[in-house]
Amino acid sequence: LPRRVTAGEVVTIGIADVIVLSRTLTITGPGFGAVVAYLVVAALLLSVSSLLAAVVLLGVPLLAVLVGPLLGRLQRVETTYRERQGALAARFVDIVGGLRVLSGLGGKDVYAGRYRRDSAKLKEEGYRVGAVTSWIDALGLGLPALFLAAVTWLAARMAAQGDITVGELVAVYGYVAVLVMPVAFFIEGGYDLSRGLVCARRVIRFLDLEPEFADSEQQLESAVEDGPSSPAPLSDPASGVSVEPGTLTALVCARPSDAARVADRLGRFVPSDATWGGVRLDAIALPRIRERVLVADNEADLFAGTLREAVEGRRERDEEAITEAVRAAVAQDVVDGRRHGLDSRILAGGRDLSGGQRQRVRLIRALLADPEVLIAVDPTSAVDAHTEAALAARLRTARAGRTTLVTTTSPLMLERADTVHYLVGGRVAATGSHRELIRDRAGYRALVSRGAEDEPGAEGRRMDLGHMDLGHMDEGHMDEGHMDKRRMDGSRTNEPGPYEEEAAR
Repeated sequence: LPRRVTAGEVVTIGIADVIVLSRTLTITGPGFGAVVAYLVVAALLLSVSSLLAAVVLLGVPLLAVLVGPLLGRLQRVETTYRERQGALAARFVDIVGGLRVLSGLGGKDVYAGRYRRDSAKLKEEGYRVGAVTSWIDALGLGLPALFLAAVTWLAARMAAQGDITVGELVAVYGYVAVLVMPVAFFIEGGYDLSRGLVCARRVIRFLDLEPEFADSEQQLESAVEDGPSSPAPLSDPASGVSVEPGTLTALVCARPSDAARVADRLGRFVPSDATWGGVRLDAIALPRIRERVLVADNEADLFAGTLREAVEGRRERDEEAITEAVRAAVAQDVVDGRRHGLDSRILAGGRDLSGGQRQRVRLIRALLADPEVLIAVDPTSAVDAHTEAALAARLRTARAGRTTLVTTTSPLMLERADTVHYLVGGRVAATGSHRELIRDRAGYRALVSRGAEDEPGAEGRRMDLGHMDLGHMDEGHMDEGHMDKRRMDGSRTNEPGPYEEEAAR
């Protein structure tokens, strides 16, 4: 979903659009009453004068037609306004979500300035909506009064000519006066309906979203049910990365977004040519991949509930397994620091936990799931060096004999890896052990020693946030909805990463 709809648009749809829709639905009862009043008055006038009845029958729809062009224009300007509103809400969500990182990098003022400019543009669109709305409101009050005057004048002429009596003239005035409210409501209802149509299209378009790719029944029937029957290599031809079964493999690159793309392809979150044991991942039933391959990133949701519920996932775990996972994730302090330990409640999103604590809670959950293949995206980016060293050692022990891929630039984690792939430009440039690459590759050595700026060709990539270079922080590099948190600090989260730590130092 985040790849296709911004968080700001979801907020706008879920609040503003739904409120407009609910208001539009309220026209049903009064609208039915207005139609009944219109038909009853026309029938009563028919007993007085067929001409007056015809004027009412044709005049009321004509008034609605007169307002039609304005309603059409309202739909157009309202659509533009809603789109800008969603984009602005997305930028606000980005600012709030990445506030700490932006502050650390000195980008907060730049981003806030852009928010102010977009807010001014939204205000201009609001004026356009208001201009059309004011005309519709004016016509909603003025046209019924003019209609009443016109029918009364015609009836008075007929009374003066002796076609109807004075008593019938009074009755005609009374009947048509009753129509003032229904006619006004027809115009107001048309206004509400126009806005409701704009919002309904946005809501329906959102609800009609399908997964980027999902197994159809035909694909499920033709798919290899369980994938490889034994541990097998997981390969990504697009990058050249190959993960051997039963090993701890590390992925290192200057752009965290490149590593994240490899993780997405190997986890089958995007279409690709990735294979598992020589079998294309898209030929394996998706539910089987989800059962056996787990991509653990730092955007995974933590729901409100107890800490135990947060780490257990779908199945209950015994106390011994949870204790082992807590130890492997170096998270005993997280449990001990809560009043009721594992039975303590946490807020939605883990808002009452620090960035490092949230990261370790997610890691506990990933280790408890015990997948055949674990792909961990920067699992130590928000912890201190002491915790990172312990976590690296315990993660290797906990995953012994199981296939594990870790994206990281941490020397402490890389030292524990069996194989390290060094990516440049999204492709494997070198493969070997951490010590071999330190010895043979100057670019790798500079990167893992936090000196990426010294690497040849690194100019212009300093403090690279995946297309968000602070030296060129413009619309083309940091547009709304694409401030991907995993590209900001290498971890898909707003928790402190290596770049933020550098800035702080």
